[in-house]
Formats: sequence, C-alpha cells, structure tokens
Amino acid sequence: MTQTESGDAGGVPDGVTVTDTGTMKRAVGAAAVGNITEWFDFGVYAYLATTIEENFFPPDNPTLAQIGVFAGFAVSFLVRPLGGLFFGPLGDRIGRTRVLSITVIMMAVGTFLLGFIPPYESIGIWAPILLVLCRVVQGFSTGGEYAGAMTFIAEYSPDRRRGFFGSFLECGTFIGYALGATVATVIPLVSTEEFASTWAWRIPFFIALPLGIVGVYLRVKLEETPSFQTLLSESEEREGQQAGAGLKELFGTYWPAMLAAGGLVVAWNIPNYMLTSYMPTYLEDNVSVVGGTPIDSTTSQWLQIAVLWVAVFIIPFLGRLSDRVGRKPVLWAGSIGTVALAFPMILVLKSGSVPLVGVGLAVMGLLLILFSATCPSTLPALFPTEIRYGGLAISFNIFVSAFAGTTSLIMTAVVLGTGWAYWPAVYLVFAGLVGAAVLLKLRETAGQPLPGSNPAVSTEQEARELVASRR
Repeated sequence: MTQTESGDAGGVPDGVTVTDTGTMKRAVGAAAVGNITEWFDFGVYAYLATTIEENFFPPDNPTLAQIGVFAGFAVSFLVRPLGGLFFGPLGDRIGRTRVLSITVIMMAVGTFLLGFIPPYESIGIWAPILLVLCRVVQGFSTGGEYAGAMTFIAEYSPDRRRGFFGSFLECGTFIGYALGATVATVIPLVSTEEFASTWAWRIPFFIALPLGIVGVYLRVKLEETPSFQTLLSESEEREGQQAGAGLKELFGTYWPAMLAAGGLVVAWNIPNYMLTSYMPTYLEDNVSVVGGTPIDSTTSQWLQIAVLWVAVFIIPFLGRLSDRVGRKPVLWAGSIGTVALAFPMILVLKSGSVPLVGVGLAVMGLLLILFSATCPSTLPALFPTEIRYGGLAISFNIFVSAFAGTTSLIMTAVVLGTGWAYWPAVYLVFAGLVGAAVLLKLRETAGQPLPGSNPAVSTEQEARELVASRR
C-alpha cells in the first residue's frame, strides 16, 4: 500500500510517502500494459502495410494505396498533440487513474474495430475512410496515454528506484512492438495464402481488445498516485483551488521545462522511429537507390525483431544504472554515442552483409535504449505535480509529431531525392546534438523527490532514516 501519514511512534514519519513492493509492481503493470497495447498496434500496422494496401484501397492504383497507408500512419501523429492538449490538463484535474483508464480502452477499441473494416471491394471508398477514423481514435488516445503512464509510474516510485521502475514502461513499448511484429510476421507462415490475405491478418488487431480490458482492470484497481492525492488535499485546504494549472500558466511559466522535455524527446524518438519505422524500408528498398545492397524483407524483419526482444531484457538494467550513477551520465552516453556512431552505423547497414547489418541494428538499438531506459524517469521530474501530466502530454506529443513521427517520410524523400545514403546519419547526429544541448543545462534528479511531491521511499525504516538524517 502507498501512504502518506502523520508521524507517530513506530509509524510513517510526517511528509514521507512509503510505497510497498506489491503496490509498485501493480502500478508498473497497469502503466506498461497500455504501452504494450499502443505499440502492438504500431507493430502490426507497420508490418501489415502491404496487406492493408490490398484490402482497403483500389487495386488498380498502387501509388494511391501506398499514399493511403502512409496517411493512415501519419494521421495518428497529427492528432496526438490534440490528444495531449485534451487529456493532459484533464489528468491534472480529475486524476491520472481515470484518464489512463479512458485512453487505454480507446486505443484498444480503435485497433479492434480496424480489424472489422470490410475490404474495398465490399464497401468502396468507405474502407479507407473507416481506416483513417480508427487511426484518429488511436492517435487521439495515444496523445494522453504515454505521458500519463510516465506520470503515473514516476509518482508511485520510490525516489531511489524511479529509474528502475520507470524503465519498465519502455519494456512495454518494446514488448508491444516486437509482439505485434512477430505475430504479423508469423501468421503468413502458418496459414494458407488465401486465409492470410482475407481473415488471418485481422487476428492481431482483435488481440488489442483483451489487452485493453486487462489494462483498464489493472488501472481501476489502483488508488490515485500519492502525489496527486496530496495535491487534492492541499487544494481543499486552499478553498477548492483547481488542482491542474491552466494552459496559460503552463505556456507562460513552464515553457523552459517544455523545451527541455521536447529536446530530450527529439534525441530519444528520432532514433526510435529511425529503427522501428524507417530502417525496414531503407534496408529492403531505399539502399539500392544509393549504391548499397538490399537484404530481403524476411531477414530484415527478423533482425529487427531480435534487436527489440534483446532490448527488453537490457532496459531494466540501464534503468537501475541510472539510479546509481545518475540520469545524465546515461543520457550523455546516448547523445555522444549517437553523434559518434551515426555514420559508421549507416555504412555497415548499406553493406548487404547480414551479420554487419545485424551489428548496425544492434548498435542503433543500444543507443536508443540508453534514452528509453532513462527518459521515463527524467521527463516527469521537469514539472511540478499540479501541471506534470499536462506539461508532459503537450510537450511530448508536439515534438514527437513534428520531428520523430515524420522520420520515415523525411528520410525517404531526401534519400530518394538526392541519392545520398547518409541522410539517416545526418538526422541521427542532429538528434544527438539536440540531446547534448539539453543535457548541458539539465539538473540531475536521480534519487531526488519529484518537484511538488513528498520524498518517496520503499520501507518505513527507510522513511525514519531519511527523517533522522535531516535533523
């Protein structure tokens, strides 16, 4: 149980939050399952792009079909900032748990309904329209999901273990994407060609609904985070003052924190979408235009899936490392490594040698997870409790949509337009430099209470030792 109580003999000292291990595990599971649902959809949609083209768009116009599938992907990023603007401030007013229950079920329902859309040959133009509508629902809900999950875990975690527990949120990301990619890759291998092209490809989308139901169940069983409970209590003492700060205050007072968050989001998510979104296209198609050697799609997919599954097991160790040595050293390693290794990575990726390509993807994945394991505990510490959800949701989604979500489109355009193979390296260098610029002024937060929150510890004994050390 998580609690903040008045001090008494043998009890919890006044002004200290104690989170027991069982509650913490449930909180991590409740937050991570939503991320699994979100990225499961991402992986399925990316790996079934060709099948979606064949089912939802005119068969006599392949160019239009490709544009339509990309539009379905892009529209979810266009509406994410709107979702952040809506759900973020709402989470600061009515609570993290309520909003996260809404977002996870919206994501699951949007994905589930996509699997039921009839093909183009049955309903004509309504097929792509319904596809886009489902993607709008998914994108809008995602705008409130990830920032809320970061806030939720950070506010539940003990100060000395926030990096470790926060890293499991990104385990959910990699599990979801890898699971979606694995299911989408395996289904054509284990079913007949006819069944795979008609109904088997829909099965992964149906899986999203039970995942979402599990997420709602886990979230509604948990109390509101200790930080938000304290905020509500203080608001009542202030004669009912609204808990969440307004958008005017957020943009007027906390814009430096929003820019810092945005810079870390850019440094983190450009490599993320470079690996998960653009690299399959680069390795299988674009590389041949720039004088490199492509590899077949099946090999590319399995190499990427292997990197993602390995990352799942490494991320918690990096999260724990950030608790011991600090967030900034780990993030510095990610930024400097991205700048230094960007061009060598692209050099080996265009070689056509499967072992070298595997090494290149593995290095890219390792540099990515230096951010993935650390940012979920770093970003929430930039904002005080009363505007944490809103500040994270708005800054995260604006910068993801503007810089990271467009990675595949930008890279395809410049690589094919110029015939130069190293534009992905240039974009990675840009990401690493942005991250370094933020880190120059970023305050170290490892082991420290979140702004506006009480110190948080794992045991009552640790709480008493903390109070004694301050006397």
